[in-house]
Order: sequence, then structure tokens, then C-alpha cells
Amino acid sequence: MDSSFSTLIRTASHEAHVEAETSSFMSDLLGGRLGVSAYARYTEQLWFVYEALESGAGRLAADPVAGPFVRPELFRLAALERDLAHLRGPEWRATLSALPATREYAARVRACAERWPGGYVAHHYTRYLGDLSGGQIIRDRAEKTWGFAKKGDGVRFYVFEAVSNPAAFKRSYRELLDAVDVDELEKQRVVGECQRAFALNTAVFRALGDEFPLSA
Repeated sequence: MDSSFSTLIRTASHEAHVEAETSSFMSDLLGGRLGVSAYARYTEQLWFVYEALESGAGRLAADPVAGPFVRPELFRLAALERDLAHLRGPEWRATLSALPATREYAARVRACAERWPGGYVAHHYTRYLGDLSGGQIIRDRAEKTWGFAKKGDGVRFYVFEAVSNPAAFKRSYRELLDAVDVDELEKQRVVGECQRAFALNTAVFRALGDEFPLSA
């Protein structure tokens, strides 16, 4: 049986991952039952999470645990800001607001970036590998549902222009996880943080579902 760290993370967080993916908000969004305003609001929430992830990346670049994961080709903030300008207009920053669940999520990411490299890796993994995988389904549905140009403004967040082979990149990422030099207790703590990351993400989906309920 494969007992690698990457496999441990994937299997231990599977249930939480499924719960996040199958939230009513995401199901309604991907099913075309919500308007573009719901998609824009979701994109706004992502901005707060990635601002927390990427603003702390520089100080972690030399860290032996988190450093190998700080990959500029993954950074999403500039793409998110371009999408928000398209979705909300050039003054998008003036109306940007985080849901309470989003504030909690971003605060946790920021705390890990500042104080716990292993925890930062957990959040890095759950976000960026998800973007490279399921995020591509969201991009495809958004293009078809709201008429965004293919890989253009509105969906640039999901376009990794600097990652030419996503499958190979994900394999190399899992190899980085397997090479993380920490003891078993720390690995279990990282796994726990992955589960927490998915739970925080699910709470954001729940709050968005409350904000955009489908009429009966």
C-alpha cells in the first residue's frame, strides 16, 4: 500500500474535499442556475484568500519546508484582479467585501504563512492543486454559461499560462510533498490543516449559498 505523504494527504482529506465540491452553491453555479453576479461574488471571495496566500509567500521562499512550494508560476492574484476588473468594472476595489467566513479563512491562511510553514503548505496544496484540477471545470462552465472569451477576461484565474503540462506539474508537486522533511507528528498536523482548509472553504460556499438562494 502506498504510504507516501502525498497519498496520505489526498486520502485523509477526501471526504472534506467532496463536501466542498458538492456544496449547493457550487452545484447551482456550475449548473447554470445562478447569475453572473453570484460568480463575481465568489471571485471576490477568492481575492481575499489568495491575497493572504501570496502576500506571505516572499518571506517563506527560503524556508526549508514551505520554500519549495513558493512557485511564481502558480500565483493567481494578478489574474484575479484582471477578472474582477472585467466583472465589476475598474472601480472594483471600492466595493470589494469579504464574507465573515471568508475573513476567517483568509486569517487562518495568513496566520500559517506567518507562523507555521507546514500549515502554509496545507493551504497551498488545497488551493493550487484544486485550481489546476477542478478549477478547469469551473472555467469551462463559466465560459459556456456567461459567454466569457475562452481563457479570457473573467476566467483568467483558472488559466495557468506558465504551467504548460498540468499533469506533469501535479506529479512534480506530489513529489515535493513526499520530499518534505518533517516528522510523522508534523505530517499528521499538516493533514489536519488540509482538512481544516477544506472546511473553511465549505463555510464560504455555505455563506455564498445563503446570499444567493435559489427561489423555490
